[in-house]
This record gives sequence, structure tokens and C-alpha cells, in this order.
Amino acid sequence: MQSRTVSRELALLMLGQLSDRNGSPPAADTSLDTLLQQALASLSQLVREALDRSAEDLQIAQQELLDSELQQQGPERLPRVRQHLQQGLAAAEHALNRLSASLELPRLLLLAAQDDVRRGAIERSRAVLSNREAIDRRLDAVMEGWRLSRLPRIDRDILRLAAVDLSDFGTPAAVACNE
Repeated sequence: MQSRTVSRELALLMLGQLSDRNGSPPAADTSLDTLLQQALASLSQLVREALDRSAEDLQIAQQELLDSELQQQGPERLPRVRQHLQQGLAAAEHALNRLSASLELPRLLLLAAQDDVRRGAIERSRAVLSNREAIDRRLDAVMEGWRLSRLPRIDRDILRLAAVDLSDFGTPAAVACNE
């Protein structure tokens, strides 16, 4: 079950590596394995950037706390000291939240090394790419008061993957909607 979820996430990242304009197919020299490698490289870069931003946030928090310690502790300075402490703690909390979110990405990278996950991502991407125009027509036909082309790129790719999961992979509708 988890491998299919990760396969869907990787397929979405793979589709994001391609142009979505005018229904143009991927370049002939762009293999799906190359797209997968590009998606994994993007994930690795996201982890590095998140860790760097977390480190910056922690440095800001440390500086705010140091500033609060350097303030004279007279009663008239207490509100300013309290403000520095609050800012420092808020920056530290922000850094920890960002770090927590980035820790999920290495798990995805590790799981992506599994053959069934890679195969599932490539099969889903191939199914979307080989039938993108037909999928888009079907999605456009059921959209009320909206066109698929007006949706953000990520939303279009999510809908395309859900349609493929429903039709080609026998995924139950509740699972496809949830994923």
C-alpha cells in the first residue's frame, strides 16, 4: 500500500519535469528513467534547501535569545526582553517545523530506490503520457463551469494521475480521491 502511494508521488514529480504546453509529448531522448532521476535530484535539492533554511532560522532564534540576555533587566526593559524571547522562540519553532517537514523527503528518497516503487512510478507516468489528450478530454467533459487548462499545472497532473489510477490500475475511487 505504501509503495503505491510513493509511486504516485514520484509519478507526479516525474510529470512535473515535462512541459505541459499544447499537449506536446516528451522529447524522444527523454526516457522515463531519466525523468525519475531528475525528480529524485529535485527531492534531494529540496531536502538540502529545507535544512539550510532551518539552520538559518535557528541562528536567528539564537541571536534573538542572545539579544534578550544582553538587555538590561530593569523593569522598564522587561517588555523588550519578553519580545526578544518571543521572537527567538517563534523562530526556533519555525525552524523545527521546517526541519520536521523536510525529514519526510529522505524517506521518500529511500523508498524510491525500491524496484516496485520505481516501476509503479514509471508505469503511471507512461500511462499518463501515452494517453494525455484522451485523459484531458475525459476530465474536461466532467468539469462543470471550468476548463482543465485553467487549473494550475500540479492540479492537472494530480487529476491525470487519479484518472489513470482509476482506469488502468484498478484503484478504488475512494483511494484515488484520497491520494
